[in-house]
Amino acid sequence: MDNILRFLGLAKKAGKLALGEEPVGAAARANTCKLMLIAEDAADNTIRRSAHFAQYGNIPRLTLPYSKEELGRATGRTSVALLAVTDIGFADSIAQKLLSSCNTAKYQETATFLSQQANCAKMRRAERRTHEKNIKSGKKKVTK
Repeated sequence: MDNILRFLGLAKKAGKLALGEEPVGAAARANTCKLMLIAEDAADNTIRRSAHFAQYGNIPRLTLPYSKEELGRATGRTSVALLAVTDIGFADSIAQKLLSSCNTAKYQETATFLSQQANCAKMRRAERRTHEKNIKSGKKKVTK
């Protein structure tokens, strides 16, 4: 099995993957979807609905070079046409793996965007940890 498919299975086990049209739509409406993935043999109606979901939430959307059955096997289902990654770290890693394995221009823009988003999230987590540490140790902000 391909590394990308294994990584999708890992995201599913971590609870960071929504599978199917309704859960993906709910994730897009809740603004928790970071990356939308579509099987290469998805139906036209599924592609159209995913475009509406992506447009609504300003979500990057990629078509994977895998069939519905391959995605289904990787995620523990019979077939999956539409997936939503709800964690920015997983989304960035998947986009980087797609870029390195397929090396096409269609993945470059999305990979760059998600990399920037992941770096911002990493900085926010570090700032939050520092703030919590300062609160525990009793440090106060110096005002001038």
